[in-house]
Amino acid sequence: MAAILLDLDGVLHVSGEPIPGAVEAVSTLRRQGHRLRFVTNNTTHSRAALAGELRRHGLELDHAELQTTAAAAARALAGKRVFALVMGALVDDLDGIELVGDGAEAVLVGGADETDETGRVFSYMNLARAFGELELGAELYCLHKNRWWQTSRGPLLDSGAFVAGLEYAAGVEATVLGKPSPAFFEAAVAALDAEPALTWMVGDDLEVDIAGAQRFGLRTVLVRTGKFRPDALERSTVVPDAVLSSIAFLPEWLDTAAAA
Repeated sequence: MAAILLDLDGVLHVSGEPIPGAVEAVSTLRRQGHRLRFVTNNTTHSRAALAGELRRHGLELDHAELQTTAAAAARALAGKRVFALVMGALVDDLDGIELVGDGAEAVLVGGADETDETGRVFSYMNLARAFGELELGAELYCLHKNRWWQTSRGPLLDSGAFVAGLEYAAGVEATVLGKPSPAFFEAAVAALDAEPALTWMVGDDLEVDIAGAQRFGLRTVLVRTGKFRPDALERSTVVPDAVLSSIAFLPEWLDTAAAA
């Protein structure tokens, strides 16, 4: 039986609406004995809220199976003074970090969401304050560096644009804490007590999910939902081990691949 890392946004749901067949596919994977871990760059909900939302849609999920970027940040920045540009829902997940308005040792950039909170968090004044902290010697971290994400109303700009702007202005390079960071994949594989070469990553993002997982030695499945774009796949030098119409087809495909 395989160890499988499952992305959330674009693989299991889009804007909170389950992708057809996703819940049934996860149930089937469990019945088949596969070990699952849910890995997400979602930065708009707390870990508890994310788990609760997935359960409300009928997904079998243990709280401990969900790996988030906020938890990665809490580990990496424990004990540090941090100026954080994150959604309010994440604050409780940043346990052990001292959140400050100035005199920071680190600047942490979270992700955008579909509400007007994004405009408040990433206002010019807040970005200018973050730049000021970097100029004074703070290190730059980000929960992810995604350029955009897929919503029910189409693609929306994500906070990777703000991270890139701060990098350019301050002449620094951000440390990425979520996918495609090798440390994030390493933690996920270790949690399943698995070997990278025997672990599958299932995602909708060629750069963040597929290329990131491949650099850590994982096998990969790209799904044609969420962020998937046929032209991006055709242009890319990244070649997944498989491309499936959606996660609904994963259990059968794994059976076939194992028998081959």
